[in-house]
Amino acid sequence: MSSTTKSGPSVHTIPDGDDRPRLTCVDCGYIAYENPKVIVGAVCTWEDQFLMCRRAIEPRKGYWTFPAGFMELNETMADGAAREAWEEANAQIRITGLLGIYEIPRISQVYVIHKAEMETPSFAAGPESAEVCFMSWDDIPWDDLAFPSVSWGLKRFREDDGPVFYQHPTT
Repeated sequence: MSSTTKSGPSVHTIPDGDDRPRLTCVDCGYIAYENPKVIVGAVCTWEDQFLMCRRAIEPRKGYWTFPAGFMELNETMADGAAREAWEEANAQIRITGLLGIYEIPRISQVYVIHKAEMETPSFAAGPESAEVCFMSWDDIPWDDLAFPSVSWGLKRFREDDGPVFYQHPTT
C-alpha cells in the first residue's frame, strides 16, 4: 500500500440494516459509529456555599462552572462526577442525588447533573481551573457562567423538586 492510499472508514453510506449514513470502510466493512458524548457533573455544596470553578481551558475559558466533564469508559455517572470534582477542584464529594438530565441534540451531548455534598471544605484549583472558590447564591456570576447547563443545574438545585429531563432549545 502506498503512503498516499487511505485505508479505514472513508465513505459515508447507509449500511445494510441501518437507517442513516455512517462512515464505513469499503475494504473491510468496518462501520465507525458516532455516539453522543455524556457529560457528568455535580452541584457541590459545603453548608450554604456552592463550589465554583473558573475555567482555565477552552471552550469558555475564564467563565464559571461547577465541576463537570466527559464521562470516561468503565465508570458510573456518579463516579465520573466525583472524579471531575477531584480533577477540577481537588474536592472530595459525596453524591446525594440526581438533579436531572440535560440534553443538547444539536451538538450530540447529554449532561447528567448530580447534587453533591463536599466531604470537607478543602479545595484547590486543578489543571483545568484557573480559580476555585465558594460562592453564595447571591454571588453566583449568572452572566459569566460557561454554559446554559450550568445555570440550569444550579437552578434545579435551588428548586429541589426531584430529577427532571430537559432538552435544550434548538434556537
